[in-house]
Amino acid sequence: MSMVLFASVVRVRDGLPLSASTDYEQDKGLQETKRHLKGLSKKLSQFPDRCTFKTGQYNVNFTSSLGVGYLMVCTESYPNVLAFCFLDELQREFIVTYDTKRINSAVRPYSFIEFDNFIQKTKQRYNSPRSLSTKINLADMQTEIKLRPPYQLSPEDLGSVNGFSQHPPSKYKGIAPHQMLEPVTLAGVVSCVLSLLCAGLNLLRGVHAIESILQNEDENFNYVIAFFLGTAACLYQCYLFAYYSVWRNIKSFLAFALICLCNMYLYELRNMWQILFHVTVGAFITLQIRLRLPQGKAPDYNV
Repeated sequence: MSMVLFASVVRVRDGLPLSASTDYEQDKGLQETKRHLKGLSKKLSQFPDRCTFKTGQYNVNFTSSLGVGYLMVCTESYPNVLAFCFLDELQREFIVTYDTKRINSAVRPYSFIEFDNFIQKTKQRYNSPRSLSTKINLADMQTEIKLRPPYQLSPEDLGSVNGFSQHPPSKYKGIAPHQMLEPVTLAGVVSCVLSLLCAGLNLLRGVHAIESILQNEDENFNYVIAFFLGTAACLYQCYLFAYYSVWRNIKSFLAFALICLCNMYLYELRNMWQILFHVTVGAFITLQIRLRLPQGKAPDYNV
């Protein structure tokens, strides 16, 4: 029989259980799966924000958003669309009911045990598909799963959670491997083109500085380093704009800081307008990097 068997809510950073459904099942396979679930909850930060894996005759599905993870165990025949609709409904209610400060300050396990009432009612609804057909719209979730399918965890991904040998931390951090950045805007394209122009100008001046040194002219080699560092910073800004990276905003700010420092050092070789142009372009693309967010960010539920 297809049904949801167990669900829990945990804090992602340390796996602290915040709430869970009451479970009266004594099946050994289910109890073993729940033990795996407990170990998995402590590693949520290492995995994409929507995952699934099979363990025996059960499926484990989970999502994470805003520092909170939502996990559930269901029978292997339970539809994936219903499973993630169930988790999505738990997520909506939880983030509306509890604020982030209270979640982060929780110390004791099951500090929000009263949320169990909502989990139980929702579980009963999702175990009676006939009552769901008129109450929820599966089309949106079906489309989202097609566009952004849950990552299928393997025993290697789980490491020691299921008793397998330990492996290095997963390379997926927060964003699933198939996620991309939002579509490029006109302002983003302009900022990238201007940044490439600045990189080209820095490179050209750096080459000329090297030629001056080779001709035994009185040229400071530090200027060559400053020009090439400015070139590298501009190109790296373009890379950060085009591709997702961990700590992307911080990296772009550091690259902008390097652009400013290089131009300050080159003040004797550039006039004020040239320096202002390079710094303004650096600030412009840094802003565009910050505005171009990854797709599939946590939905806004007006909280």
